[in-house]
This record gives sequence, C-alpha cells and structure tokens, in this order.
Amino acid sequence: MRMHRLFSLEMPFVRFVRNVALMSIASLAPVLGLYVALSPGFGAMLLNGGPALSRFLRQVITNGLPVVFVVNYISFFLFAWMNAWQTGKRDAAFVVLIDVSARLAAFVLLHVLIYVLSADWFGSFGGSRMTALSVVAPTLARSALFDNISGVYLYATLVSALPLYVAVIERSVLFGGLARSFPGRSGSFLLAFALFAVFVLLLTGVASTIVNFMSLK
Repeated sequence: MRMHRLFSLEMPFVRFVRNVALMSIASLAPVLGLYVALSPGFGAMLLNGGPALSRFLRQVITNGLPVVFVVNYISFFLFAWMNAWQTGKRDAAFVVLIDVSARLAAFVLLHVLIYVLSADWFGSFGGSRMTALSVVAPTLARSALFDNISGVYLYATLVSALPLYVAVIERSVLFGGLARSFPGRSGSFLLAFALFAVFVLLLTGVASTIVNFMSLK
C-alpha cells in the first residue's frame, strides 16, 4: 500500500492518529530488539523477568512510545500536507527545514518533560528533578551511537523521515538535480538518508554543546 493512502489530511483524525501509532510501534519493535541483542547479558536479564523487565517496559511505554509517536506524527502530517497542497513559490526543500527543526525540538523537549515526570511519578533518578534534567543532554549526546535506549527511539523515527524526505527531494529543484544523477529512485533515497543523518548530527551537536556548557559550571 502506498504511504499516501495511510496518511492523508482527508482521512478522519482518529484514523490518522491510529496509523501513526501503528507505524510507530512497528518501527520501534525491531530497533528495540536489535538494541537488546547487541547489549551483552541484557536479553537474559529481561527473560528472567522481575524488576528489570518491568522497569524496561515502563521506560519503553512512558518514554519511547510518546517520543516516537510525536516525532513521527510531525513528519507524517507534513507528508500528508505535501500531498494535499502545492508548496507555492518556495522550493519544497523548506519542508525539510521545518521537519528537522520540529524533530529536534520535540526530541529534546519530550525527553526533558518525560524524565522530570518520571522522577516525580516513579522515583526515577533518585526522585530528583535536577538529576533528571542533568542526564538528558549526556543521554542524547550518545544516542546516535546506539549507546543507550534513546538511540532506539532516535532511529525508530526514520520510518517517518524517509517518505517525507523522498517526497520533498522529488519535488525540489534544489535536491532534484542531484538525485537524478543516480539511477532510478536510488538518489532520492540516498539523499533522504543523508538528510536524516543531518538531523542526527544536529541533535548530537546540540546535546554535546549543552554537556560542555554544564561541565564549565
């Protein structure tokens, strides 16, 4: 099924939200499985159940799903908007600027909000809001390296970035010429991955800058 049939501004809001939720779960599950498989002893610990499994599931449900859902919703909404209206005199590339900016803000702010709420509700981070805030930047700074579970959430959002970026590239004068220098649609997909990599680098850069600033205090 074509992606535009799953995400259209003409469909009922509830159906749109349902599709975003299903795509978010479908994208999160394999990346989460890969993370567990690559973490020595982590899978065995989860199989034993108990507190480790319950904390892991709680983190995925209260942190992972909301972050992945919101970020994916932003991109799928922009994708639907791209298919519904013309971009006017502006090059379609401006949609990427909107998406990357919104992704960056959503990913950082949602982690801040959820970590603080986790300290309040579940006693995470020793129940300290300040401790919760202090670990956000270091966590996000290493998420691109797949060093922590936030890396799972980061790469799970690729599912919404690719269709949007490919659609933008194929409508953009700025990107279109470069994409057509590759055979078939391979150029569009390669550029889409490159644009997602730009978002990942920006996130890492912003988080690392905050970490360095905090270390000077």
